[in-house]
Amino acid sequence: MSNILRKKFSYRFYNATLIIAAVNALVFVITGSGRNPNFQYLLGLQPILFLRGHYFWQLATYMFMHGSWSHLLSNMIGLIFFGIYVEKQVGSREFLLFYLLCGILCGAASLGIYAVAGYWQILLVGASGAVYAVLLLFAVIFPRSTVFILGLVPVPAPLLIAVYAGIAVFDQVFGMNQGVAHLTHLSGFAAAWLFCLVRYGVNPIKVWKNALR
Repeated sequence: MSNILRKKFSYRFYNATLIIAAVNALVFVITGSGRNPNFQYLLGLQPILFLRGHYFWQLATYMFMHGSWSHLLSNMIGLIFFGIYVEKQVGSREFLLFYLLCGILCGAASLGIYAVAGYWQILLVGASGAVYAVLLLFAVIFPRSTVFILGLVPVPAPLLIAVYAGIAVFDQVFGMNQGVAHLTHLSGFAAAWLFCLVRYGVNPIKVWKNALR
């Protein structure tokens, strides 16, 4: 079983990162800048529609929907900035598997949490969970890399993961930045972590500890 889960694709690179970004932009335009309620509830992820209306495709489509230009741009900038490096390292087919699977897992985790908490009407849209997953994999593949925040402040990639996770936990606990899916961001990190363990047999913590030696 483990051999099947870890079977590698033959390496090919065809800029899947840019294709994903282009699809997101196209969907944004077609759906009326993400504000058309018909498209929002058709393609976004809403517990009551998914579980009672059987809109099962929402687990795959919600990550291509965005609510505003700023929402789209922030996610696509993060995707392109980190995704291209990751894709060049693992190959396009592996990257697509990782991105789409982590996005679906983020949606499933968020769906379960919202349903249990009774938030049946909440609507989840955006690629942020999958983008956070890409960020974590970047830090695993390039543990000694440095990311310059706003082009000025140098932050080691593993530390950036810890900072982002801490911010998401803080905002979730104290109700900061309402309207932002903090749990989905954390689910993105968790999905990528699980992918690394199952697919690569790699524990991110051990990778980062070794990088510090």
